[in-house]
Amino acid sequence: MQTLTERSPGPPRTASAQRAATVALTALAPASWGTTYAVTTELLPPGHPLFAGLMRALPAGLAGLAITRVLPRGDWWWKAAVLGVLNIGALFPLLFLAAERLPGGAAATLSATQPLLVAGLAIAVLHDRPTAWRWTWGVLGVLGVGLVVLGPEAHLDAVGVLAGLGGTATMAGGVVLTKRWGRPAGVGPLTLAGWQLTAGGLLLLPLTLALEGVPQRIDAAAAGGYLWLGGMGGLIAYTVWFRGLGRLPVGASAPLVLLSPLVATVVGLGLGESLNLPQTLGFVLALAALLAAQFNSPLPPRRTARGGRTEEADGRKERNR
Repeated sequence: MQTLTERSPGPPRTASAQRAATVALTALAPASWGTTYAVTTELLPPGHPLFAGLMRALPAGLAGLAITRVLPRGDWWWKAAVLGVLNIGALFPLLFLAAERLPGGAAATLSATQPLLVAGLAIAVLHDRPTAWRWTWGVLGVLGVGLVVLGPEAHLDAVGVLAGLGGTATMAGGVVLTKRWGRPAGVGPLTLAGWQLTAGGLLLLPLTLALEGVPQRIDAAAAGGYLWLGGMGGLIAYTVWFRGLGRLPVGASAPLVLLSPLVATVVGLGLGESLNLPQTLGFVLALAALLAAQFNSPLPPRRTARGGRTEEADGRKERNR
């Protein structure tokens, strides 16, 4: 008869494969968000960040509601509204404003600081203590992205920088609260995405009409850009993102946002840009940081004081659900 130790190698390999598949699917979200900067500057009418955010959010949210036909219940009315403001309503216009005012992917560099913000908020809100391993790779990831997209020619606009940092902070708060609140029983990630996109879109609707209005001309290229941002970059991306947040430790999911500036860089190469040696090294460093953050530290985790949890413990808890 086989002993427990003889049977044990099988399940861990299965769990590892499942986690790898979850990471790969979740990574599609920030990868699609990396196209936002090129779509904004190449296809959309300039000077309309509120309208761009509205078109990305509200149609996609209403489509999600039409597909699932599920509305929030109880305290999830206000929870969905709060998450919708953080993840959608405040993030989208700040993101488009930063993309319009910051050259050369500098807005993407600011978004790369999100893993560090998430790690700090996780300590206060989730009582998680990220390991030194993930703190270190988070910092190296930001440095790597900085080498890629910042250079002597990058003259940073103050409004754009504030918008980029504000958007990064709001999404970091949304990530942590999404992890803390989870999803109601029987509610899938598509439903949660539809709730938040609709809530964020409804917030943006009166602001857009009052402060900005509709662009005078929306050509076929702009219409295609809005469709891409609302479809792949909106409903689809947020569905797989919320699915991943529910299954991965917060310290493993947050570094995936490094894919956004990396994809933005690749798209820029396709548009005729080039990388020098420091930028190439930065690209490799950022990619290494993203991958390394998906693994636990090779050193044994330290016990935390006062009952604090480690990321490794949370990861085991999520996989055992």
